[in-house]
Amino acid sequence: MVRTVARLGAVLALAYLVVVAGAPPSWAFGSARPVPGPVVRGFDPPAQDWLPGHRGVDLAAPVGSDVHAAAAGQVSVAQVIAGRGVVTIVHGELRTTYEPVRAGVRVGDHVAAGEVIGTVEAGHCPAGCLHFGLKRGEEYLDPLGGSDVRLLPASAVARARKLAAERASALASGDVPVTGSGLLLNPVGGRITSPFGRRFHPIFHEWRLHAGVDLQASCGTPIRAAADGVVQSVSYDSSGGHRLVIGHAGGLTTHYLHALKRYQVRNGQKVKRGQVVGLVGSTGWSTSCHLHLTTKINGRLVDPARLL
Repeated sequence: MVRTVARLGAVLALAYLVVVAGAPPSWAFGSARPVPGPVVRGFDPPAQDWLPGHRGVDLAAPVGSDVHAAAAGQVSVAQVIAGRGVVTIVHGELRTTYEPVRAGVRVGDHVAAGEVIGTVEAGHCPAGCLHFGLKRGEEYLDPLGGSDVRLLPASAVARARKLAAERASALASGDVPVTGSGLLLNPVGGRITSPFGRRFHPIFHEWRLHAGVDLQASCGTPIRAAADGVVQSVSYDSSGGHRLVIGHAGGLTTHYLHALKRYQVRNGQKVKRGQVVGLVGSTGWSTSCHLHLTTKINGRLVDPARLL
């Protein structure tokens, strides 16, 4: 047991200090890059919605250069807002925003991936750049997929140690059906059938970021909370189907997708590690019964395999 706990502490320290490892991708969302220039300011959302932060990426682009749609969709905004030209394109449950842009499209237009939607205007960066954003509902996403290395502050070490101690206590108690060897309980006990990272989407047949792991489980299998926490949201959308988000200590959140029906918990409810919160299903963009698990620390994606 002592050896196991020591190994857990080492794994957790690494998992929390390096949020997502790997070389930065040349592109992540969609099949086209809006402008060819490099990133001059990356995605850095705030811990809370009302705090300042950078909710998209800035891509270097000379004033007057063409702006291309990152993916096929329908224009929902093409107007000047607060003195700056904005174009927004809806792609199913996702939408992209481009600014400052002199629009070359109109609301209602259907555009193809790579189609020119306008030109870069002055006003955002001294040397010229395009601010490119990606959202799902009210959630800001990283258009580059969040797969560059991001170091957390030194306080993350203390958080990791605290959570490791909680994990060791749970292991010692013996009253939790632990199936993994890391920070989190495997919610369904199944093996990973689709890992975190870029993959060829089984439904849309294009390369996309898989922002979590798929865990093998048959329909009706109980889904258990991966750690003690508080329910942040219970919702449904076309992509994730029945979706549950639980907040945990240290800024960690776990996200459970594709449940059979509405989860058995409510917003604000406290849950315990191992508590049944729902049943495995195949709702949303899913080809078979399984649980999709996403993990984030302070809003930044973490490969769940590092924590299970």
